[in-house]
Amino acid sequence: MDIKISESFGYKKLIRFTMPSIVMMIFTSIYGVVDGFFVSNYAGKTAFAAVNFIMPYLMILGAVGFMFGAGGSAIIAKTMGEGDYPRANRYFSFLIYCSLVISILIAIGGIFLLRPVAALFGARGAMLESCVTYGRIILFALPAFILQMEFQSFFITAEKPSLGLAMTLIAGFANILLDFLLVGVFSFGLVGAAVATAVSQLIGGFAPLLYFALPNKSSLRLSKTEFNLSVLIKTFTNGSSELMSNISMSLVGMLYNIQLLKYAGENGVAAYGVMMYINMIFIAVFIGFSVGSAPIVSYHFGAGNKDELKSLLRKSSSIIAFSSVVMLISALALSKPLSVLFVGYDAELTSFTSHGFYIFSISFLFCGFAIFGSSFFTALNDGITSAIISFMRTLVFQVLAVILLPLAFGINGIWLSIVIAEASAAGLLLFFILKKKKKYGYL
Repeated sequence: MDIKISESFGYKKLIRFTMPSIVMMIFTSIYGVVDGFFVSNYAGKTAFAAVNFIMPYLMILGAVGFMFGAGGSAIIAKTMGEGDYPRANRYFSFLIYCSLVISILIAIGGIFLLRPVAALFGARGAMLESCVTYGRIILFALPAFILQMEFQSFFITAEKPSLGLAMTLIAGFANILLDFLLVGVFSFGLVGAAVATAVSQLIGGFAPLLYFALPNKSSLRLSKTEFNLSVLIKTFTNGSSELMSNISMSLVGMLYNIQLLKYAGENGVAAYGVMMYINMIFIAVFIGFSVGSAPIVSYHFGAGNKDELKSLLRKSSSIIAFSSVVMLISALALSKPLSVLFVGYDAELTSFTSHGFYIFSISFLFCGFAIFGSSFFTALNDGITSAIISFMRTLVFQVLAVILLPLAFGINGIWLSIVIAEASAAGLLLFFILKKKKKYGYL
């Protein structure tokens, strides 16, 4: 039986409801990692470094999907909590149509700027050409990727998280199968990996679009709507933290690559790429839980159920604390095996990567709290607070740390900078939780 976001949630029900979102985000991360595995092992270190070098630029362009998904879901779920389902459907339809138009414009601009941006940030020679080749193919599928990201939130708001998971699994398996065939069997290298990713994004973006366009049993369906500037602005405000988070992480990723090229050359960029792939899988648990629980928070906020808000915050904090400890232990134990999996063909690079990830892993103790906290305030329709947490976590703290710490600790300072940034963000979240408790009544 489907769980309704209007229900009261204990630990078991909360985990059951958010589990499809957690698995969905983990699987999304895994099939992104598959690209890296095949490129690294079948196309070589330069191609692998190129993919990781251009990926932040591609993620910046795709970040609009996270904004529409998180910001729009907060509005739609709150409207559902107020009991106005027809208006919620009009908002849903309007935001889907807007995001589709905007994503096409972004993709066109992204293709024209691809080469100059890659060159601006230091890609040269074979790495530059690899960046352009991979990036152009991915950008043709960018509108579908943006839809895929926002539908991950909308499926949960529509009270169909399991269906959203199924769509993600289908897209993910398509990517893995095509990676195996195009890169592993037919040796198309970087082009094969890009095509595999683009096809999976087309499936993940347009299959849900078809589902919501046809009669369905969910709480949402695409329908006639009208232009609503206030809803669009509110979506941008609510989702600004998710937009800022993804843009900031991508900008910081570029800065990391610049610093790593300076301190360790291509080996540094390749090692950082491995850590980011593994990091995506680990933090996917926190992101999935945050995305899955956000519509519940928005609904009960709209319905004025403060006791349920208190319960949700308390239970969510306990779940994240337990998960953080498990992740740290797992990361420390798996640092060497996972390094071997990706770059085992190069003993020096394997040792370098394993050492860096051992330090980097400490950040898992802190990052879950800031990720959930930012999502929690977005769900409360407090986009400003959410944006401040995300901005400080993903940009300010990390930029300061990655610039200053290497001056004292060299390459170890780069790995340590993530830890310092995440711990600082967790402290900032605690400040806002205490400051806003009277306004929202969650403590």
